[in-house]
Amino acid sequence: MTKTDRINLALETSFKDSQISVIDDSESHRGHAGFSEGGESHFQIKIVWQGFEGMSLIARHRAVHEALGKDLLNNIHAIALDLKST
Repeated sequence: MTKTDRINLALETSFKDSQISVIDDSESHRGHAGFSEGGESHFQIKIVWQGFEGMSLIARHRAVHEALGKDLLNNIHAIALDLKST
């Protein structure tokens, strides 16, 4: 299973009834720190979820990090998060 697949599975499990987009943006970081040949080092994640309503930006980010887990996060160089409520 790829990192992209693992990210999607973790997010879909934690954020039911949400709109999730996971984009491997690694190629645009070629030559920069953390780039890995073959990709899956830099990601853009967008989630629209009703459960984010009333949560601070920090709380939303923490929820995503918790959903992904330390093992997965430790194998990714960078994640750009766009987290909105419905």
